[in-house]
Amino acid sequence: MLRLCTLAASAVILFFAPSGSAQILGTAGSYGVLGASTVTNTGGTVITGDLGVSPGSAITGFSVIDGGPGSFTGALNQANAASALARANATSAFVSLAALSFTSQLTGLDLGGLTLTPGVYFFSSAAQLTGTLTLDAQGDSNARFVFQIGSTLTTASSSLVNLINLSTSPDCGPDNGIFWQVGSSATIGTNTAFAGNLLALTSITLATGASIDHGRALALNGAVTLDNNRIDASDADGGFCAPGSVVISPVPEASTYGIVGSCMLLFAAWRRRISRQQVG
Repeated sequence: MLRLCTLAASAVILFFAPSGSAQILGTAGSYGVLGASTVTNTGGTVITGDLGVSPGSAITGFSVIDGGPGSFTGALNQANAASALARANATSAFVSLAALSFTSQLTGLDLGGLTLTPGVYFFSSAAQLTGTLTLDAQGDSNARFVFQIGSTLTTASSSLVNLINLSTSPDCGPDNGIFWQVGSSATIGTNTAFAGNLLALTSITLATGASIDHGRALALNGAVTLDNNRIDASDADGGFCAPGSVVISPVPEASTYGIVGSCMLLFAAWRRRISRQQVG
């Protein structure tokens, strides 16, 4: 029984253990989608994370708002202090990413077909992804990919951002992540499997069936438009880790809490018994 109590307590402690990674995104890191003017959705979009808009207030197409088909797992913040702070934090992250010295100049190249290692990649104007972009993390738990894009980002239908050679470390490093700093607007094409944090100065459009893993859609001054998408912002630090690593611990089952409660009662009874023996 003692071993069982120890294991159960460890599970609860693991659940409440905080992540050690830094957050360049600040409070915006908890959002799957954050728009400035509006957020509109068509179809069964699923967002793992918060949903918000600021300074605008309009969000449409979600079940808890207007009975629409979309859903999200986190908080809803519309034109309030929380969404305003998240927008300010996202703007600060945008400025910080834009100020980084780039390691490679990719202006005029299509990202499709490239294999890139961690670094800062610069486009003086528009960037295009047609096909597959491979990001090789080289086993580095602090791998960071930053794309500085002067104007628009557009992906062709069925394009893919593929992550390989991820670190086997249980935690991402403080800089780990994929960040797309877009000087105007981003359009993610139909059925594109995208990855990373989209920070667009104006607007973001996800076409039908497009998805974002290890990231979020943050539009600083315009709208976010969704259509039957999937956005996974479950890692609030904005990073990525190897499949199967422990980053966000699962909620212990109800039975685990029951075991812990029983152990606490047994411990209390044991303490009372010892106290009585000492008095006697």
